[in-house]
Amino acid sequence: MIDVQRLRVLRTVAEHGSFNQAAAALRLTPSAVSQHVAALERSLGTRVVERSTRGVTLTRAGHIMVGAAESVAAELTHARREIDRLGTGRTQFTVATFTSGGRLLLPGALSRLTSAHPGTVVHVREAEPEEGLLLVRQGAVDAALTYHFDGPLPGRPGRRTAVEWTALMADPLHMVLPEAHPLADRQTLDIAELAEEPWVLGCLKTEAYLRRYAERAGFTPEVRGTTTDYFFACSLVAAGLGVSLIPSIALASALPGLRVVPVSPPAPARHIGVAVPRGRGHHPSVATLLRALQDGAAAAG
Repeated sequence: MIDVQRLRVLRTVAEHGSFNQAAAALRLTPSAVSQHVAALERSLGTRVVERSTRGVTLTRAGHIMVGAAESVAAELTHARREIDRLGTGRTQFTVATFTSGGRLLLPGALSRLTSAHPGTVVHVREAEPEEGLLLVRQGAVDAALTYHFDGPLPGRPGRRTAVEWTALMADPLHMVLPEAHPLADRQTLDIAELAEEPWVLGCLKTEAYLRRYAERAGFTPEVRGTTTDYFFACSLVAAGLGVSLIPSIALASALPGLRVVPVSPPAPARHIGVAVPRGRGHHPSVATLLRALQDGAAAAG
């Protein structure tokens, strides 16, 4: 029989990549953490981690067991919530979201949720995509509104089995220029055409995309403004500090003094969706939220 505490220890080791850091998070000694992992390996008859001077990495068996650990933790959390509901008659429901997507899609969806399930107490917490997915895997939230760029969902390889992903909408990125810019009247723009321009960055993930594209196009962007708020980034562009790359839904209330120009195909886009714990998609509250978010995304698109 697999010990749940050993699974918890392995999951923490995987999150931190180190016995020492996992020990600090769990308030155990590194020796105790090592013993828990070793005992788990003996019970399974195979190694779950590879130890080296650079830290600890999971084996394929380790990835499988971490997925199981996340599922077990999530189920225990949900069971606790159900027991609390039996005592209070009220259901606690928590949604994680990134800012711009939450502003566009969540208000209407949460109104439908609370109308359909009046005994539900809703909590919202802001979280970046990777954090939102982790919170779903851990059972800390019931759903996460999140996104990813082209490619796989955020997270480490082998760690997607604990969540179900429902795609909602594509959110293309656009060039944002001061309205007096010489290229402001263009129908489309290639990012490389702005290689000599100073840039204002609206979030770290957009920055990462821009730098990858710039490297392929043979230039290094000169960054004059860095912020995690798209509205602030737009205000800096309007002030003439530079140009920026902004997702469509963050431009719903664009400032005066700006021109928004689509990026030439293939245009970069964020792929917005909602993640829920695997097997929870048919839960009444979760199903209501999913339908509401899908309807909101369809209306926004």
